[in-house]
Amino acid sequence: MVPPRTLPPGLTGIAGPIKETHSGGVEDWLEFDTVKYYTNAFIVEDSRILLGYKKRGFGQDMYNGFGGKLEPGETAAQAAVRELEAREEAGIVAPLKKCGVLYFTSENKDHAFYIDVFIAKEYTGNISETDEMRPKWFATTAESESADQPPIPYSLMWEEDIYWIPLLLADKSFVGRADFGADGNMRKWWFAETQFD
Repeated sequence: MVPPRTLPPGLTGIAGPIKETHSGGVEDWLEFDTVKYYTNAFIVEDSRILLGYKKRGFGQDMYNGFGGKLEPGETAAQAAVRELEAREEAGIVAPLKKCGVLYFTSENKDHAFYIDVFIAKEYTGNISETDEMRPKWFATTAESESADQPPIPYSLMWEEDIYWIPLLLADKSFVGRADFGADGNMRKWWFAETQFD
């Protein structure tokens, strides 16, 4: 484990020990003055993960967790619950637990994205498609794959997901940062295991 002072710029409030898992790319991180705060929530149970196919907006035609922007006066935990429930993205309620922090920048965006990531191992309610997202279960092991539950579609997800989704599935807390070029490709990245209180 290395001390938290080695975190990339933008990753704040991480007090636990850090164990780097993946890094690479160009030498310098992109700089941004404006940061917008988001959440992303995942349901993982019985060797499967619930992802949503984004039907519109940022990330359209890609699979991701369920989340979005924080509203004024809202905590990340409150936003994650709101985004997961019926009127927003999946129609369910779940006992969410914070498991990660991600920081993303892009040369073609005027702000950085600070994302609190949450996980739940159970949920209540009926999973339903909304105007924004189409939920679908994916297998987290080869043994659990089937026609109705294919493997995680990394080719239809953000490029950096391959580095931190396995940590989420292994029930490990994590932090990470990825910078993207104007072409949409990752130019620099860093991911690590950590601990949250």
